[in-house]
Order: sequence, then structure tokens, then C-alpha cells
Amino acid sequence: MEIRIQAIHFDATEALKVFIQKKVAKLERFYDDIRLVEVSLKVVKPETAENKEAGIKVSVPSGELYAVKVKDTFEEAIDEDVEALSKQLVKFKEKLRGK
Repeated sequence: MEIRIQAIHFDATEALKVFIQKKVAKLERFYDDIRLVEVSLKVVKPETAENKEAGIKVSVPSGELYAVKVKDTFEEAIDEDVEALSKQLVKFKEKLRGK
């Protein structure tokens, strides 16, 4: 599984990148054949409390799954994205089994 992290208009810290890789790696527990995970981070204007947007796109052989959240911190947003994607992957896997 390849993980790409893109920080839009700012430089992500090494600690944030490590956190993202650790969290995203957990998605493999729900579906083995994940090809690529793209994480995009950006700070939403105007400067309000919840202005950190994290989007995660998961590429699987027969499609793509996507989750995006806006929270106080990138870590919170990533946590919720991973949670949402894990549910999507479980449903996706069940659909494949049903065929």
C-alpha cells in the first residue's frame, strides 16, 4: 500500500506525517488489496476554530473511497476520516462477497 501525503499551502511536520502513516496503515486490517492512499491537508479560510481539513482517498482495485472532515486539529480530522473509511471498507468488502 502506497501512502501519499499532500499539504496544500503549508509544510506538514514530520510528526504529523508519521501520525498519518500510522493511522492510515490500520485501514489494511479492513481490506487487504488497498493500492494507494492519498491524504490531502489544508487550512480552510477564514481562521476559525475548526479550520483544519483532511481528506483521504483510498484506491482499491474496483473503485475509490473518500472521506473528508474539518476539525480543530489535523489529528482529529484524520482520526475521523480513518473511522469513516474503515466502515466504508467493511461495506465494500461485504458487497464484493455478495456478488
